[in-house]
Amino acid sequence: MLDVFLRTLPFFAIIGLGYLAGRTRFFSEEATAYLTKFVFFFALSAMLFRFSANLRMGEVFDGRLIAGYLWGTAVVYLIATGVALWRNLDIPTTAVEAQCAVIANSGFLGLPMFVLLFGEAAIGPVVLTLATDLIVFSSLIVILINGSRDGRVGWRTLRTIGLGLVRNPMILSISLGLTWSALALPIPTPVDEFLVILGGAATPGALFAIGASLSVKSAERIELAGWLSFAKLVLHPIFVAIGVIWLFPIDAFSAAVVVSAAALPVAGNIFMLAQHYGVAVQRVSTAILISTAASILTVPAVISWVYSP
Repeated sequence: MLDVFLRTLPFFAIIGLGYLAGRTRFFSEEATAYLTKFVFFFALSAMLFRFSANLRMGEVFDGRLIAGYLWGTAVVYLIATGVALWRNLDIPTTAVEAQCAVIANSGFLGLPMFVLLFGEAAIGPVVLTLATDLIVFSSLIVILINGSRDGRVGWRTLRTIGLGLVRNPMILSISLGLTWSALALPIPTPVDEFLVILGGAATPGALFAIGASLSVKSAERIELAGWLSFAKLVLHPIFVAIGVIWLFPIDAFSAAVVVSAAALPVAGNIFMLAQHYGVAVQRVSTAILISTAASILTVPAVISWVYSP
């Protein structure tokens, strides 16, 4: 575990640097917002497009991987939902808590980290888990919140889901990249070099942005955030491991990548959803803060558990 911890430490050190810059106000909230936009819409999109364009759909798509990951994620989602309903929470708040328990920071943290830790062979499995999160669970939270408020799931809700998917730069870049690959089109050398340079900014930029955004989050409702962090960092990888290793077994390398992805901390985009709908903003903020801090130790532990190079 020590070796894995030392290899992941630089990633968390950049997060810490961003946190320090934000905490000292050297990096303002406005600067953090613009850095996040740059990474999300440009650098990360360039990285995802280039990676996807060099993949083959036959090599990437794995129904058993999706089934195993979806099974493990759904079990933890239902556990978090049951705990929230037992506490007599309303449906929107329950949906947000369940989202915190299962949606990992795969785009900003997982993909850059795993490419360097596992190699480019990790791209396919991470892309599949990321796509499952975005298509299934990001749609589910919109359905639950809007459905509970409107009393039904109408055309407006479905339109919101559709537009959200179409406008998501991660979905767009992955889809365009896979389409480019399916057409067997070569990437011209100048374009490829452009993507390499721009995509190279994704890793440090994303990690720094994570830290800077955490610096403005306050820690309240610690016990509740602790439960959500436990569900995300411990329960999620355990049940995903059951799914991809025993119930829907896949190759050992892909299983290790998928379980490691499940062990990542709570995703930052849940905070944006919570803000947008005005639901449980503070507890999401605290869950992101606590899970990210704790993941410095838990992520290397899970990787050491499932991966033997």
